Formats: sequence, structure tokens, C-alpha cells
Amino acid sequence: MTATVEGPDFIALQVKDVPAAAAFFEERLGLPRAPAAPAHAVVFATSPIPFAVREPLPGVDLDGVTSPGTGVLREQLVAAGTEDVGPLQDSPFGPVFSFTGPEGYRLTVHGG
Repeated sequence: MTATVEGPDFIALQVKDVPAAAAFFEERLGLPRAPAAPAHAVVFATSPIPFAVREPLPGVDLDGVTSPGTGVLREQLVAAGTEDVGPLQDSPFGPVFSFTGPEGYRLTVHGG
């Protein structure tokens, strides 16, 4: 049997201050908290995809990163030896960088 990816089934943002981030999403966007969550995270009862804010994973340093999602992903690609990872740049769509993926495809990542 072959597994296929249909899309995300859980989204979590790694943040420095979990209570402040959770309050933002709860108070400003009205996201309801799920009845249970691990100690290091706040999970929201969103549908169809659960959403959470959580402490950074081991080895993730968010200090000094101006665009955490894009910046951290870029640093992971560089550390993994991914070919031709370009610099993080500003664009009309937010932070952006490109890299060379499988079989030479040029892939571009846009931040939020």
C-alpha cells in the first residue's frame, strides 16, 4: 500500500512565549482551546486541522530570527546540506528564499 500526502493534519508554531501566543490566538482570533494539550503547548480546537503553539523543539533557537517559520526552515535546509539555499530577502509577499530541490527544481518559500 502506498501512502499519499493529502495536506497538513496538524499545524504548530514554535514560539518563545507560549502563554502570550496562546492569548493572542484565543483573544484576538477567538480560537477555542482544546480540552487537552501536552504541558509544552496550547492546542486549539480548530477544524478541519488542529492548530497549536508550542515551545521550540530541541535545537531550535528563535532568538534573533526575524521571520521564525521561514528563517528556521532556511537554517535547517542549510544545516542539512541542501543545495544552493539563497539568502532570506524581503518581497511583496513577506520573507522569501529559494533553494534547489530534487532533480534540480528551483523551489521558493514565502513567509507569512
